[in-house]
Amino acid sequence: MARIPTMTGSRRLLARLRDVMAGAGTAQERLDHIVTVIASDFVAEVCSVYVLRAGEVLELFAATGLATEAVHNTRLSIGEGLIGRIAVQARPLALADAQSHPDYAYRPETGEEIFQSLAGVPILRGGRVTGVLAVQNKTGRSYTEEEVETLETIAMVIAELIASSNLLSEEELHAVDGVSLMPVTMEGVRLNGGLAIGKAVRHERRIQILKLVADDPEAEQQRLDRAVAEMHGAIDEMLEAKDVAEGGEHRDILETYKMFAEDAGWLARINEAIINGLTAEAAVEKVRNDTRARFRNLTDRYLLERLHDFDDLAHRLLQHLVGATETAETNNLPENIILVARNMGPAELLDYDRSHLRGLVLEEGSATTHVAIVARALDIPVVGKMPEILDKVERNDTVIVDGDNAEVHIRPAEDTHQAFIDTLTARAQRMATYASLRDVPAETKDGIRVALHINAGLLADMQNLPETGADGIGLYRTEIPFMDSHDFPDVDRQAQIYERVIEQSEGKPVVFRTLDIGGDKGLPYWDTAGDENPAMGWRAVRVSLDRPVLMRHQLRALIRAAQGTDLSVMFPMITEIAEFDAARKLLDLELRRAEKKGRTPIKSLKVGTMLEVPALAYQMPALLKRVDFISIGSNDLFQFLFASDRGSARIADRYDPLSPAALNFLGQLVEQCDAAQTPISLCGEIAGRPLDAMALVGLGFRTLSMAPSSIGPVKTMIRSLSAGDLKRYLDSLQDVAEHSLREKLREFAIDHGVMI
Repeated sequence: MARIPTMTGSRRLLARLRDVMAGAGTAQERLDHIVTVIASDFVAEVCSVYVLRAGEVLELFAATGLATEAVHNTRLSIGEGLIGRIAVQARPLALADAQSHPDYAYRPETGEEIFQSLAGVPILRGGRVTGVLAVQNKTGRSYTEEEVETLETIAMVIAELIASSNLLSEEELHAVDGVSLMPVTMEGVRLNGGLAIGKAVRHERRIQILKLVADDPEAEQQRLDRAVAEMHGAIDEMLEAKDVAEGGEHRDILETYKMFAEDAGWLARINEAIINGLTAEAAVEKVRNDTRARFRNLTDRYLLERLHDFDDLAHRLLQHLVGATETAETNNLPENIILVARNMGPAELLDYDRSHLRGLVLEEGSATTHVAIVARALDIPVVGKMPEILDKVERNDTVIVDGDNAEVHIRPAEDTHQAFIDTLTARAQRMATYASLRDVPAETKDGIRVALHINAGLLADMQNLPETGADGIGLYRTEIPFMDSHDFPDVDRQAQIYERVIEQSEGKPVVFRTLDIGGDKGLPYWDTAGDENPAMGWRAVRVSLDRPVLMRHQLRALIRAAQGTDLSVMFPMITEIAEFDAARKLLDLELRRAEKKGRTPIKSLKVGTMLEVPALAYQMPALLKRVDFISIGSNDLFQFLFASDRGSARIADRYDPLSPAALNFLGQLVEQCDAAQTPISLCGEIAGRPLDAMALVGLGFRTLSMAPSSIGPVKTMIRSLSAGDLKRYLDSLQDVAEHSLREKLREFAIDHGVMI
């Protein structure tokens, strides 16, 4: 291999920067010094460093030659201007006439209109863009390839400064590194059941690079030569092993791997980085970062596999360079750990504190993998066969491992996260106070049976049916898979989910609510925002009727999933009869379509509506002729009834659902439904609070739907209650004009031994 010439300008510059990095002062002061040193060495009028902040915003963090007041005030979106272009493409850019470029964006506060030429490079770390380094000149300067390469080398040093200092908070660094902060749901193979929520810890083969800048480049070249030779020898030994030498697909794979290890272009780029002044291991890491960044947005599976090959080779080469075995980070870890790894041995798993280890996700792995066996012994949920998960998850991402359904949710939407928290809470209570009531009915002391259903929205929730002894699913929120996805799930994907829900219900009723998005339930890939009062804006059935294809696809999936069995469909946010009729018409169209396709007919179909808008309560005679059931959505209903935003801290609790107005309103609805022999239920927070649920039973509700964790407490309350006594007491409060009847009802419960 070519020997390195004596001291070059780039190495002198790196040596100066090394001194600055090691010197005194804050991170900002060192960064300010760095841009001055670079500008001087490059004979450039401007040197600037932009740092990527949360929200994909590039902020000018340091500059020499630009207006001082522009620092920390000038911001560019990813893709905006030449700096934004460099960031989004993760590629360098050198222009003799920058202002004539179509992407040039003039920011008057910087005073950069007098500078004609520009050279900029991405600041990369871990293959991700964390900022941009740029130099500018007044004249039409043509920057050489060597100068651009030097800037790329310098950018690696700046990347370490950004990552290891307090320029950004740890939370913001995490947000920046994540690049795409949208929720991701992945399916794999169940290796051990269970459910866990925690923060991601990437079990990566980590080799710490302690020294970036070389003292003796020729010695670094010699170190690289030796390491490459050792790596080639190790690969040859693998090829000579008996089980490989006999041939087969695995030998072909290793032969291809060896070919990559000998790739001249890859090794040449490492050599160039050493020539520019980096140590051998820093040079390998720099080329790995460059390769990751350039391959990152590719979707071609073959090319992505090549990226993994080069990534693995870089790691192997680093091992030979530093003479160290791979290590895992086991210090400063979060309280609840979800371990994410390509693969690992059982001893490596036990390196982590078992009291904080909640779940394990593997890119590879099988049921007989030793680490999976150990994880089962530790009662840790494990999902395997999840290729590319390490490309999608970052350290400290919130991760949910649903081992029962072989799903992993990364950066879940708030509703998804809360739904899983509810599920975990229900599980924790399974062996506690209410476990003994699982198989007994929710029946009052005077023989009134109340059906207790659970609210669900995830496959993981289905396990709560047998665990809680619930009578069914009173509300299945179909929007949660939409919220936890990159794009609208297609008909096949939806049908698979609904079919599994029906199967896992084991004959118990399930009420599927059609898509309820908008308001506080946004989709990361579809903008439904813009309303001043989103809860009363374009949401739920209003969206579905304006986008009928969306609703038809969902109804088609439900009909397909329910072939030969029962199906209950419920439309949300119905405000007038015409909306219900329009939604029902779409359902009928899909039923006829299924019939023409020769699909097995649904055994029993029930169609109902949620009653969340008070206006619908004044159309009950016409509504009751059309629906098979009604479900009160108490959360929305009461905020509309009281003109009280439940998201407002000031007034969320100002009006009580146990007020005379609310109880009278609900009581009238129950009376009308009973007269028409139409089932009525209530799903919402009040159904799961024992005292509130007691009042609902007194009003005549015989079906309540709630969070799984509420089944035990509410069942305990019901079994200690005489419904007749409560109804007579409520009748006596008809003319009471108080803010709330809560305390009176609490006193009744205490006096009558009701367990609330």
